[in-house]
Amino acid sequence: MPANTTASSPKKKKGRRLRLLVFVLVLALVAGVGYGAYWSISTVRASYPQTTGTLQLEGLRGQVEVKRDGFGIPQIYADSDEDLFRAQGFVQAQDRFWEMDVRRHMTAGRLSEMFGSGQVDTDAFLRTLGWRQVAQQEYDKVLSPETKKYLQAYADGVNAYLDGKDGKELSVEYAALSFANEYKPEPWTPVDSVAWLKAMAWDLRGNMQEEIDRSLLTSRLDAKKIKDLYPPYPYGRNQPILDKGGIDPATGKFDPDAEPSGDAGDSGDSGSGGGASPAGAVSGLNSQLASLSKTLDAVPALLGPSGNGIGSNSWVVAGENTTTGKPMLANDPHLAPQLPSLWYQMGLHCRTVSATCQYDTAGYTFSGTPGVIIGHNQNIAWGFTNLGADVTDLYLEKLSGDSYQVGNGQKELVTRREVIRVAGGASKTITVRSTGHGPLVSDRSTELEKAGQKATVSNSAPDRASGYAVALQWTALQPGKSMDAIFDLNRAKDFKSFRAAVKDFEVPSQNLVYADAQGNIGYQAPGKIPVRAKGDGSVPAPGWDPAYKWKGYIPFDELPYEENPDRGYIVTANQAVIDASKYRHKLTADYGYGARSQRINDLIESKLQGGGKISTEDMRTMQMDNSSEIAKLLTPKLLKIDVSDKYVREAQKLLEGWDYTQESDSGAAAYFNGVWRNVLKLAFGNKLPKELRVEGECLSVRPADSTAPDDQLSERVRECGQRDTESAQPDGGDRWFELVRRILEDEDNEWWQSPASRTDPATTTRDELLARAMEDARWELTAELGKDVSTWSWGRLHQLTLKNQTLGTEGPGFLQFVLNRGPWKLGGGEATVNATGWNAAGGYGVIWVPSMRMVVNVGDWDKSRWINLTGASGHAYNAHYTDQTDKWAHGELLDWAFSEQAVSATTSDTLKLTP
Repeated sequence: MPANTTASSPKKKKGRRLRLLVFVLVLALVAGVGYGAYWSISTVRASYPQTTGTLQLEGLRGQVEVKRDGFGIPQIYADSDEDLFRAQGFVQAQDRFWEMDVRRHMTAGRLSEMFGSGQVDTDAFLRTLGWRQVAQQEYDKVLSPETKKYLQAYADGVNAYLDGKDGKELSVEYAALSFANEYKPEPWTPVDSVAWLKAMAWDLRGNMQEEIDRSLLTSRLDAKKIKDLYPPYPYGRNQPILDKGGIDPATGKFDPDAEPSGDAGDSGDSGSGGGASPAGAVSGLNSQLASLSKTLDAVPALLGPSGNGIGSNSWVVAGENTTTGKPMLANDPHLAPQLPSLWYQMGLHCRTVSATCQYDTAGYTFSGTPGVIIGHNQNIAWGFTNLGADVTDLYLEKLSGDSYQVGNGQKELVTRREVIRVAGGASKTITVRSTGHGPLVSDRSTELEKAGQKATVSNSAPDRASGYAVALQWTALQPGKSMDAIFDLNRAKDFKSFRAAVKDFEVPSQNLVYADAQGNIGYQAPGKIPVRAKGDGSVPAPGWDPAYKWKGYIPFDELPYEENPDRGYIVTANQAVIDASKYRHKLTADYGYGARSQRINDLIESKLQGGGKISTEDMRTMQMDNSSEIAKLLTPKLLKIDVSDKYVREAQKLLEGWDYTQESDSGAAAYFNGVWRNVLKLAFGNKLPKELRVEGECLSVRPADSTAPDDQLSERVRECGQRDTESAQPDGGDRWFELVRRILEDEDNEWWQSPASRTDPATTTRDELLARAMEDARWELTAELGKDVSTWSWGRLHQLTLKNQTLGTEGPGFLQFVLNRGPWKLGGGEATVNATGWNAAGGYGVIWVPSMRMVVNVGDWDKSRWINLTGASGHAYNAHYTDQTDKWAHGELLDWAFSEQAVSATTSDTLKLTP
């Protein structure tokens, strides 16, 4: 089941134990104990889809063919749009319905209906956000009639698959679940598809965690140190996406060829903390905001943890710089590893493109959502990376009964009641309250209910009385047209129609790269990005002050874009879009710091030197680049440390002659990353408040309110970390690269000071701390990998296990064995192009990955290549459950057939769907 951090009552624990006993009984049956192996085999295979022959599909106007290749990847051929999307719904349900069903219950805040009382708190938070409610509003009032027609056709296809099926006929998970409760899947609806985009937007929502963290840091660090922890973007070293461009004063539109004027007049206050948004107004909210952070951790992060260093890579190279003479486009989104993969590969083809059948496209889709999200059609190709725009703000709200303060007046709270049904238990009713900014997320936490009891605020703030509440304003909680944009994008023909399509892709705000068969390349930053009247969104704002409201959104015509830049390529990897000092609007204060993007820029430039050309294989090789930017910076310093301990010296020798690449068999990479983890812990991690440190890690620290020097402290207190292992700090991303770079030559910088431990003296200089980190890493890796350093390898530490995101995560052990796969020993690492991410505060295990990889040969589509993290099927033990994973782990790509001739040549199974 998705993670839940709320403590259970004894009654709840007893209920869970009973359900686990039922599951154990099921597993005994599945294992063939007592009732024979026949039940096991029939249960697992009962849900395997029919992929050959003929099936009738109600509602079709004509015959549809589903051609699957040797990896089970389907290409659908139809004669009308509605038949195409009806068949897409049917086929995705064949392979992935359990995944689709869990997703829609998550987006609707209904996980408790499937998994019981352990999900009530998560459901309550999701109901408070109201994803499903907003999706319904989009469908009813905003989306085009054409889009709604396609959504209904897709839903009809899903329901045609569900018709007459139950339990094990749908998946082995339903067979197991049926012994725990009487859950039955409901028919699919168009709103189920729309709501999934809200989950996508949530995980890519921008800097909400940083906003919370900045406030939490005030309990332990002063303003200068907090500023140190969030260094400015290094524009002089790591190129932004655009090297020029600005808003033309004459037209009021973005001009990609304009020389920037440096006018940032509409960006709001640019300082950290938002000018008049006082850090002091939130410094007392630490326990309350920590509670909110825990609540966020409990919400299923289907796309991955937040933090610097994660994101995606996408770049496009103009034909003048490629071996084919046509553009090439690469994309690999970095998301949470899960089984099955978040992505589903498929092609959607009209046999003849016409006014009634408009699509000929292929790529990566989301199960449960019609159309193609990332890929190409017969004219253009496109890729996505996360822009990271700041589209969320937290507001402190002064409540008085059923109203809240705005200026000198009062407004009534908007309320609604939600009933959460619970499998095997009584329903729970909650009340959702909202201000003009958004829902009160503080209502979902007992600690946040006391938000104002400790808050220190300015003299002009209203009396705290029983406390302040915390509201969330987020662009995705307003109805939008992102679903329209997907269909428009799938049939775009040129850069003009591409830009017109993505204009409606309002949430989540993304970087889109583009290429077309005519040889053009381009970039567009779309999205609904707020313009703040005051403040910069970096810390919670005083909701009672109207000056802090959003005054609108950046007009699409003023958002950055470019077409056919002189440099001949475009790289997006979550770095800054454009120099913030030279662009009128503030997109965010929390970009990634450009380690990956600059490495890609450098790799491209190195290939183009002397008139070189880039091939498909070059693009693939770049995607697998394992070079560590922080290792290049830090290793020379580590090699100069005078090490007397012979065992530490053995480890140090691993770094001699190392090329800084993090291959899975590299002992040097294992040791360096161990040292890096311990440098971060000693220099920064042990100085952070408990709310940011990893859960269960306990330290003896000075009391938070103490001002005495360390040598005069009368006592210390024991504090244990509270953050989960995937989001604890310091995570080791490229924000920390930049911070260490800025202090590395300052050998006596205060950050290098670390208190004595039971076995080691205090450190006061850089080299003393590095030496201690080298020693600590030696013994940590000895415990993990053994005493003999010649046997060490990065892959033994850095492993990926693919887990079914429900029963494979918290189900009984044998069921996890049935559903999960791995481990795989991986190369790559944090803020590396081959971004197999790990959190340095939590350990070395892989927590996000390149969730797919593609290299598109634009115009010669059949020479494109692609790979998925897992396989097409969501059915355990199906041949296509994880049949791409070994190839993915080794950096291989599959041939990607697109033309009808190429698809036919690679077809293994053909299923005909008839009216």
